[in-house]
Amino acid sequence: MKRSIALTLVSVLLLAGCTAPLQTGSNDGGTVGPTISVSATGTASADPDLAVVHVGVESTAEAANAARGQVARTVGRVRTALSDAGVPDADVTTTSFGIAPVYDYGRGERELVGYRAVHAFAVEVGPDRAGEIVDLAVGAGATSVDGVRFTLSDDRRAELRATALDRAMDAARADADGIADAAALSVTGVRRASTGAEFVPVPIARVEGAADGGETVVRPAPVTVTATVDVTYSAR
Repeated sequence: MKRSIALTLVSVLLLAGCTAPLQTGSNDGGTVGPTISVSATGTASADPDLAVVHVGVESTAEAANAARGQVARTVGRVRTALSDAGVPDADVTTTSFGIAPVYDYGRGERELVGYRAVHAFAVEVGPDRAGEIVDLAVGAGATSVDGVRFTLSDDRRAELRATALDRAMDAARADADGIADAAALSVTGVRRASTGAEFVPVPIARVEGAADGGETVVRPAPVTVTATVDVTYSAR
């Protein structure tokens, strides 16, 4: 009885000073002893190993089919330039395509003046080729570059997530041991553990401008993967 009272008092004091609760007893009426629940975060960083360049081709003509044909021919030239540069066709994928009427409202009423066709696609390459791909696409007729996104391949992302999870679990155990020491207890094992969705912020890229006719240089920042765990430990 004295031990039960002492644990309850320590639990109250801990709850007043931190977010990791110490609990005694059992929710199902059994006797399982005290538990300690903590949340912790781990991170792992690395340079990106994948760049996704978003480019587009746009054309306007009096007829919808004419606008479509103009865009198709330009996209063909862009794809050929990318293929000649060693980019596999499988790494060039369409992200959107559309044809829409264009109206003029200058005379106070809507007047159809033509049609606009837009074909946007993404090109996946190594990070060191991002600037080169921008220049190739624009040189072959692309009318827009809608951004360069640096990220991680699936395999590299899985490696970093595993590392981040290991670090999160290490941090969780350290917190649990600290709470247990303050309560004159010892952690004996894991009762429950869960993790949420990983967080991968988009790294900031630095674009280095060059004189007219110069090459585009894009330098990415490292990518950080963050993992969070919620762990309940048994204690005695």
